[in-house]
Amino acid sequence: MTQHLQRRLTPRHITFMALGMAIGTGLFLGSASAINLAGPSVLFAYLFGGIMIYIIMRALGEMAVHDPVAGSFSSYAHRYLGPFAGYVTGWNYWLLMVGVGMAESTGVGIYMKQWYPELPQWIWVFGSVVMIGGLNLMAVKVYGEMEFWFTMIKVVTVVLMILGGAGMIWLGWGNGGHAVGLGNLWHHGGWFPHGFTGMVLALPVVVFAFGGIETIGMAAGEAAQPERTIPRAVNSVLWRILIFYVGALFVIMAIYPWNQLGTQGSPFVTTFAKLGISQAAGLINFVVITAALSGFNSTTFSGSRMLYSLANKGQAPAALAKVSAHGVPIRGVLVSLACLIVGVVLNYLLPERIFEMMMSILSFNTVWTWSMVLIAHFSFRRQHGKTAFPLRGWPLTSAVCLAFLMFVLVMLGYSPDTRVALYVGVAWMVLLSIAYKAFGVGRKMSIVAADANAA
Repeated sequence: MTQHLQRRLTPRHITFMALGMAIGTGLFLGSASAINLAGPSVLFAYLFGGIMIYIIMRALGEMAVHDPVAGSFSSYAHRYLGPFAGYVTGWNYWLLMVGVGMAESTGVGIYMKQWYPELPQWIWVFGSVVMIGGLNLMAVKVYGEMEFWFTMIKVVTVVLMILGGAGMIWLGWGNGGHAVGLGNLWHHGGWFPHGFTGMVLALPVVVFAFGGIETIGMAAGEAAQPERTIPRAVNSVLWRILIFYVGALFVIMAIYPWNQLGTQGSPFVTTFAKLGISQAAGLINFVVITAALSGFNSTTFSGSRMLYSLANKGQAPAALAKVSAHGVPIRGVLVSLACLIVGVVLNYLLPERIFEMMMSILSFNTVWTWSMVLIAHFSFRRQHGKTAFPLRGWPLTSAVCLAFLMFVLVMLGYSPDTRVALYVGVAWMVLLSIAYKAFGVGRKMSIVAADANAA
């Protein structure tokens, strides 16, 4: 058995992985709660949040182009901030991927019930675990191809919705030839109906919507020609957010009063129905299921690669460093899938609460991961100076972005609905610290390093 991952992800795969993670259930499912908090000013929240995410991705991209390794930001935290930082960041991210996988598989169950209401939700969750697990046990190129087609479905749907909505706004499509116009953006309380505070409260929701986009860095260790593919994928992040988030929500809130969104079903469904597509509800249901499966596919990929990286550094059981003849860390995939069975059980016990519960709890893990990317990048630049794919405006851009993430943490604690994320996050960090000492992770790392040097 080979002991290395294989570079079989093409530029097409990497580009569509970046696009797929930028268009997830955060757009189809999570945007409604952000709109309720901020009204039309949610557009500014998504725009500002998108700029911050772009800075994070440029920092990660600079390190990934210079050193495209499995484990990505965990490996960079280990190298530039110390073994403990890499250990905590790696295990924190693995927990995040398992948790998001539970949420995404739950999303599959929720929306499959709309077609088959007589079947319990947990059956579809279990089926999605088996399906995605099977895909991730195949060669990495299979994963890349599935992400390409999952993403293509989402892209086509959002683009058609934007174009159709634009036709309703300016040409009167689906409205008897009467142009809707843009008045709904300011006729119901103005751009800031809940004041500036409403927009600020929406920022944690916006941040989580972009969670998972860092998968680009995780894929660097298996990318063909990473010096070309990673910059191309990272540079496309900002304009994709502008088109698919800001563009889609601009069209939706121009067509429908923001305070009525969600009262008559999904705005995507309503828009397509007005355009004469009679099966709009079924179509959007299919797209949302696809979006959830895409997110689940990516989290399983990223989680297994993180376990592989941790094992290679002596921070996880050595067996998880084994890979198949196709370069797949099979044991890492199986361990991640085994933990995802917990999500099946939770869907059996708490089918009505599990999705929102996982979304709120995992916000802390997302902010931690992105913060470590920026902090590791500071040390990276001090050591290497400007490299082939530099973050522009460093160190000011990094400092502003890190301050933004700290502010998001404060907002998590401010809202009673998200405060649990801080409690669970801090408890998890304490548990990891105890395990680091109790199981002698630092000593095991020294042994792994000595074996590597001897080899």
